Amino acid sequence: MAQTDHRTLRRVLRREVAGTIGLLADEHDFRAMRRYDSFSFDDHTTYLQHMEALLRTRALQGSHTTVALFDPEDYAEYCAAKGLDPDSHTSRTRFTAELAATGPAVPYDGRPLTDLLPTLVDEAVRRATWEYAATLLTRLGACAVCGEDLGRAAFARASHLLVRILDTAPPGERHLVCSVSGPPETLVAVLHADDDTGRMELDENEALEFTTVLAVGLATGSPGGLVMRTTRPGSPDRVHGWRLRAHGLEALTAGEVFDAYCTDAETGELIPPESNVDYCRPPDLGEDSGPDHRH
Repeated sequence: MAQTDHRTLRRVLRREVAGTIGLLADEHDFRAMRRYDSFSFDDHTTYLQHMEALLRTRALQGSHTTVALFDPEDYAEYCAAKGLDPDSHTSRTRFTAELAATGPAVPYDGRPLTDLLPTLVDEAVRRATWEYAATLLTRLGACAVCGEDLGRAAFARASHLLVRILDTAPPGERHLVCSVSGPPETLVAVLHADDDTGRMELDENEALEFTTVLAVGLATGSPGGLVMRTTRPGSPDRVHGWRLRAHGLEALTAGEVFDAYCTDAETGELIPPESNVDYCRPPDLGEDSGPDHRH
């Protein structure tokens, strides 16, 4: 009886323990790990099948699992920095444990890995975009005239503009996209905001990433744009757009918004407009009332 009680208690405790699994998302990363003798798998498809079975088993046992993106290059650097043997199960376990706090990760929610992997990769892209944009802002340094931190000033300006966009937008679900052209590559950030419940609901991480990318565009004067689509049941979708300018946003006319949405970005060919969509000039943001830095 005592032995049964001990087993029951251990099962209860296992449900209390959160776990992290490092996932090799593509064939390239999988092949990189095969150089280690302690890595047992030979085929990526088989590896994913076993990984999915493990995740489902943990879920059925009531355990919470976070799935993190396992990068072999980062792993090798980690082992070198910590003085660990990379050809070791223990080293991989230590690295994976840190991924939950430092790397891109998503909670396992029962979806097939074919559905979960794109979400995980998107999370990795989002994090990399934010880190790169934040680095760009940091490197701007101080204004030679007044000594103000240019990156912080641009972030404050971007924060103000985002608040004004959301405050002046029609009610409903808002989908915002901000793009800033490189070099070396175009930065893109997405933000979802919903006020159908009477209060603004948005993801804090998304908002931080979006504001950072917008701040880069404002601070550097790089070509870019911001588009917002608002959806509300029973009404046509409304699409607004702005062109990025140094320190501010320039509203697009209804015709310019229409052209942007109905032109293929790669080929330049016209795309038939969507039904039940209004392309509109955005409301006045009253930008002069916000923080600015024009040195």
